[in-house]
Amino acid sequence: MSRRCELTGVGPMVGHSVSHSNIKTKRRFLPSLKAVSLRSDALGQDVRLRISNAALRTLDFKGGLDTYIVKASDEVLSPRAQKLKRQIKAKQAQAAA
Repeated sequence: MSRRCELTGVGPMVGHSVSHSNIKTKRRFLPSLKAVSLRSDALGQDVRLRISNAALRTLDFKGGLDTYIVKASDEVLSPRAQKLKRQIKAKQAQAAA
């Protein structure tokens, strides 16, 4: 399983650990990921995603999973999230018609 957020695409970054004597050694900065169950109002079901803590805070700020995922670009979304986006858009179009 990759260490990548399914909604924002945030992945591991590389950098240096710097000791007191200023010796630099390579290290990886892993994103803080959580497996969370989010409620999709359009689909009427819970969706389990592996997202970063920052993405979870963004979802709360933007107003929920449906509004965030519809506005998100497909480049940053995982294939599972893209499939979810298509389902949500279809359900919203069906409700509007």
